[in-house]
Amino acid sequence: QLQLVESGGGLVQPGGSLRLSCAASGFTSDYYAIGWFRQAPGKEREGVSCITSSDGSTYYADSVKGRFTISRDNAKNTVYLQMNSLKPEDTAVYYCAFALGLVVVSIEARDYDYWGHGTQVTVSS
Repeated sequence: QLQLVESGGGLVQPGGSLRLSCAASGFTSDYYAIGWFRQAPGKEREGVSCITSSDGSTYYADSVKGRFTISRDNAKNTVYLQMNSLKPEDTAVYYCAFALGLVVVSIEARDYDYWGHGTQVTVSS
């Protein structure tokens, strides 16, 4: 059973930083993608970033480009989302998701098969 466990959320002041982690377990495929999504109260889920296992290609939503960095540690089956220069509008529950067999970048939720439970990120002074 594939499982995703997110960690690293919390409360941070505007301009601050957080690093989210997504640990994946229970799979054997060498080809997959892991994406980060977020959902703020009253808003639709938004794709934030993704990374592929095949070649480490990455993709970012325009709203986070230049501020967020996604990376991976294949030995630990863990993906990180480094979030810098955080803004109040980044406040949301952040979810990581796993797409088995996906070898191209995508932040479309329909491409992902498994989802974590989410971690709250609050940016406020």
